[in-house]
Amino acid sequence: MDSGPRAPRSGGLAAVSTALLAMSRRLEVRDVLRTIVASARELLDAEYAALGVPDDHGGFAQFVVDGISEEQWRAIGPLPRQHGILAAMLHQDGAERLADVRKDPRFEGWPAAHPDMSDFLGMPIRDGEETLGALFLANKRSVPGGRHGFTDEDEELLSLLAQHAAIALTNARLYERSRELTIAEERSRLAHELHDAVSQKLFSLRLTAQAAAALVDRDPARAKDELQQVALLAAEAADELRAAVTELRPTALDEDGLVATLRNQVRVLDRAHTAHVTFTCDGVRALPAAQEEAVLRVAQEALHNALRHSAGNRIDVTLTRRETGGAQLRVTDDGTGFSPPTVRRAGRHLGLVSMRDRAAGVGGRLTVRSEHGTGTTIELEVPGG
Repeated sequence: MDSGPRAPRSGGLAAVSTALLAMSRRLEVRDVLRTIVASARELLDAEYAALGVPDDHGGFAQFVVDGISEEQWRAIGPLPRQHGILAAMLHQDGAERLADVRKDPRFEGWPAAHPDMSDFLGMPIRDGEETLGALFLANKRSVPGGRHGFTDEDEELLSLLAQHAAIALTNARLYERSRELTIAEERSRLAHELHDAVSQKLFSLRLTAQAAAALVDRDPARAKDELQQVALLAAEAADELRAAVTELRPTALDEDGLVATLRNQVRVLDRAHTAHVTFTCDGVRALPAAQEEAVLRVAQEALHNALRHSAGNRIDVTLTRRETGGAQLRVTDDGTGFSPPTVRRAGRHLGLVSMRDRAAGVGGRLTVRSEHGTGTTIELEVPGG
């Protein structure tokens, strides 16, 4: 949200194309909503724009605005309910264009901090029979000749935008549901692995501990032996647990291989985030299973750090074949950078310990190059292949 001045909107198909492309590049629902609102306000040259997604209880699950500052939005108070003009937009098929919304009999007033609005254009966002939300625009800026208010052309343009918004919003919802299912499947698989690997060890450990407790008073020597066995079983259980967690091979690697898996994940991240994320592969075809998993896990951790902490505009992932065999992974961002020694002294690791452990586990080497203001490069070299 911002209340600053806007540059005049671009004209013609170029502006529409830019707006539609911006919507299609977002995969998170919240980002899609914000892009739709900002695009609508820009294209129709309105002072205010909003998009409401209804819930099942007479309110809005989400309500995104553009043209109002954060301070104004907080002062307005709770999200609006589905009433008046807002409700009309959620229960009708077509647009609603008003010269002055305040004079409409359905108008029920605004909170005290709400900005004053006059001319109004609303449009439902529909997917078949389902209403996904509604777009609202207010206060069309003056045009040459002093004419005010939204036009037939504006209504037609908003209708086109709403149709594509429905597609973008549906895709974003499907993406989020797919991701939730994938996470649930991975958790279920992990639970089975942990159960099979550790449950027998824990059962034996419990029985041995109970035996030791029963022997403490009447046979201390045997109790000591049992306690030593408890320590041994606990160590074995810890090893089994560690193996179950670290050795689970992602199913995508088995199905698609390292290169395709990395390419797909980078493509998803590029669409889901504002930073531009790229992937380049040169000469790498297949590596041993352990090396492929290490490369994937390090790439995921490095990408997570770059997207969350670097504030960069670009992240480049490259995978190249080494002349001596194996592969080299490089993840580079143009963000703020950091001082690795300072991070270590502060007790923060940014996943560096995990990445180094994965590199060492396959006979590889991890290098981290970063300074404040110069971005960060994570480089992993692995043998094999």
